[in-house]
Amino acid sequence: MPESAAKVPGLDGLPEWLAALGGWRRLGLALLLGVLLATAMPPFYVLPGAMVALTGFVWLLDGAATARRAFLDGWAFGAGFSGAGLYWIANALLVDAAAFGWMVPFALLAIAFGFGLFAAFAACLARIWPRGAGRILAFAAAWLILEWLRSWILTGFPWNLLGTALAVAPELLQTAAWGGPWLLSALVLAAALLPALAVGAPAPRRRRAMFGGLLASLVLLAGLFGLGAWRMAQFPATYASGITLRLVQPAIDQAEKWRSTLRDSHFATHIDLSLSQSAVVPDLVIWPEAAIPWQLLADPAERARAGSVLRGDGLLLAGGVRFERDAGGIPLPFNSLIALDRDGDPVAFYDKRHLVPFGEYVPLRGLLPIDKMTPGAIDFISGTGPEVLALGKIPPFRPLICYEVIFPGEIQGQAARPDWLLNITNDGWYGVSTGPYQHFQAARMRAVEQGLPLVRAANNGISGVIDPVGRVLAHLPLNAVGVLDAPLPAPLSGPTLYARLGDWTLLAVLFPAILHLAWRLRCLRREDDR
Repeated sequence: MPESAAKVPGLDGLPEWLAALGGWRRLGLALLLGVLLATAMPPFYVLPGAMVALTGFVWLLDGAATARRAFLDGWAFGAGFSGAGLYWIANALLVDAAAFGWMVPFALLAIAFGFGLFAAFAACLARIWPRGAGRILAFAAAWLILEWLRSWILTGFPWNLLGTALAVAPELLQTAAWGGPWLLSALVLAAALLPALAVGAPAPRRRRAMFGGLLASLVLLAGLFGLGAWRMAQFPATYASGITLRLVQPAIDQAEKWRSTLRDSHFATHIDLSLSQSAVVPDLVIWPEAAIPWQLLADPAERARAGSVLRGDGLLLAGGVRFERDAGGIPLPFNSLIALDRDGDPVAFYDKRHLVPFGEYVPLRGLLPIDKMTPGAIDFISGTGPEVLALGKIPPFRPLICYEVIFPGEIQGQAARPDWLLNITNDGWYGVSTGPYQHFQAARMRAVEQGLPLVRAANNGISGVIDPVGRVLAHLPLNAVGVLDAPLPAPLSGPTLYARLGDWTLLAVLFPAILHLAWRLRCLRREDDR
């Protein structure tokens, strides 16, 4: 082992010491740095962890003599970040442990090392550049591009984008209105990597350069906070005239949710909670995803029971499993949002379009000998719309079922712009874990990006009402049983820049980095010509 790797030096020699590490120490440290980066995500928000993790990793990467070494370093770093940040996905397999428990270790490995590949490719792309500012900037640009790829490749999973770390305060989220999640992630990368630029300073002045980078990071974050506070002050909370919501959160344990002997009891719980506050007459009662089993939805008498929670011309918006038969008479299941009137008659529905692989359907079902995790032998069918529902006096809204809300582009491209977003979900699959907190903050980011209020009804939480600049106006915490009455916030007067341009804003975010890297490449070629 090199002497430089035997003992941890002071700050001045830290970059060279990290670069000189080898063997299991190198991979182990890359893994631990990835875990540390995950602590910057909800619900912990350890932003200094992102700074130490990303700066430490790019210095470690300086010791990657080959593309293979860089790939392995990045893979370990990404595995630590993904494994620590997304471990909760495996909790869904423990709901029916007898059927799916054996898959937990394989799922954890697939989560860690599968998603870790994105960081591996970012490390390989960064290594092309010489040590110093060019490599650091190339790593940041590659990370952003690969975050975007992660949002759509293999149906997409843009969970825990780095910009989510800024959800620690709504003021820090405001730039999402201009550049979406990509600008937020770019700002996190900038704040975290500014101290890393000290690697280019001579050793005697390196400590001062590190503290200078740290100071620049703090100034950047303080500036973002100030800019965000100014923007929020321009848009005080306002409300849609005369529209009152009632969100129902029954907190039914996922292991008991689909037991046939408890079906009627769960249904009664939703009804009782809906009627538990008589002082307020809501215009909309909202139940979470899959609140009504298909057996009850198909029964007019049971639908009438559900409609009994309404008064006047109010509506019930409830998640439910509905069926349609194809030309051959085969029943096709849909994960839906159904609007019921006071008589229990369906007046509109929305079928979930972006289904969860392995949860709601099995990809390559003919090749994989496994069942989906949700009950029933038949895969759910992807819906086709409509995207915006307009129901009587209720302002038009865009339904988003479960993890549809994590996709920044899911709201783009609709023919009519809604006045608000509705997210119904069932995070009971993931128990008490970081998953529900991350899901809630992803929904909050969509509100800021679009300039639209977002209402969220979750089986076990977190339910809440978020205004178009990201203020959480009211909420029910995780695993609380209860109802939440709140007025419907009004949207901003016009769409945000991100709502107009969508992911094209990524090009604007990347443009300064591309310009600088092109200039650096030209300088390097001139040096080679000499």
